Amino acid sequence: MPGLFDSFTFKGLTVKNRIMMSPMCQYSVEARDGRPEDWHYVHYVSRAVGGAGLIMIEMTDVHPDGRISDRDLGIWSDDHIPAFRRVIEACKEYGTKVGIQIAHAGRKAESESLNPSAPSAIPFSEKFRVPHEMSQDEVEAMVERFAQGAERAVQAGADTIEIHGAHGYLIHQFISRISNKRTDKYGEANQFASEVIQAIRKRIPEEMPLLMRLSAVEYAEGGYDLEETIERVRLFRELGVDAFDLSSGGEAPGGPGPIRTSLPGYQVPFAEAVRQAVNVPVIAVGNLDDPKVAEMVLQNEQADMVAIGRGMLRNPYWANEAAIELGHDPVLPRQYERAF
Repeated sequence: MPGLFDSFTFKGLTVKNRIMMSPMCQYSVEARDGRPEDWHYVHYVSRAVGGAGLIMIEMTDVHPDGRISDRDLGIWSDDHIPAFRRVIEACKEYGTKVGIQIAHAGRKAESESLNPSAPSAIPFSEKFRVPHEMSQDEVEAMVERFAQGAERAVQAGADTIEIHGAHGYLIHQFISRISNKRTDKYGEANQFASEVIQAIRKRIPEEMPLLMRLSAVEYAEGGYDLEETIERVRLFRELGVDAFDLSSGGEAPGGPGPIRTSLPGYQVPFAEAVRQAVNVPVIAVGNLDDPKVAEMVLQNEQADMVAIGRGMLRNPYWANEAAIELGHDPVLPRQYERAF
């Protein structure tokens, strides 16, 4: 059975191990212009040094008003490309593949300097502003913005693209009955996401895998369930998504609760269900910081890769320590060999 340190190939991309650094916002663009800065360079390159097989760069927005905060990364301009290329090229020197998660925050834009927009004029909660309800022309223009963002990611050297369709951001807002009350064609749950997938697929190389993060369930009254997600995955796979990153929640205040989230691998059953039902590569995420748990998920064939989030925030060398704990040789560069 495959383990953490076996390689994995999907579409035309092979990663050296099955460890993905989960995309995690840093809110650290001091210039507030969307470009990666020195913090991002050190942050991501250190995880490449630490042995991650795939680094997914944090939520990177396709429009200035699509950020959660005005310190988020962006890819709405060609001016962003060189700064991303600097980070990506440095990570690749250590054999790590790099993707960019492209997104739009929609009604969850928080900074007062940003103007939230959404499928319907429904705020996320009483603490959030009422978003602008997008016109059909604005929705169609947003599809093109996602495609352009993906194209820029390719130009920056990304090995893969991940569409952020989870956690209550814009694509999820169109998918969800909680936030989408439209009566035009974009009132259909999968319409906007489907157009984004098709537009991006046309703008990236044929051999490049396209990933998508989805919230498998919403933890909210009236929200969709896992069976609906499985049907959605079938459709999105036909449209060109090659692997799915399965998380949960985000489209309504509240969530799974602290007891559930404290359980190791609490979201793994979502990934496993999708994998079995659709026979598509999946990435499991959610409290998989214990290497033995992560290894078990792979060996039990519940997922094809695991995404490590907070574990890698605490320790950029998580992959190396996992290798040692599981009885493998260290995976750090030669400069550190004498430490072992």
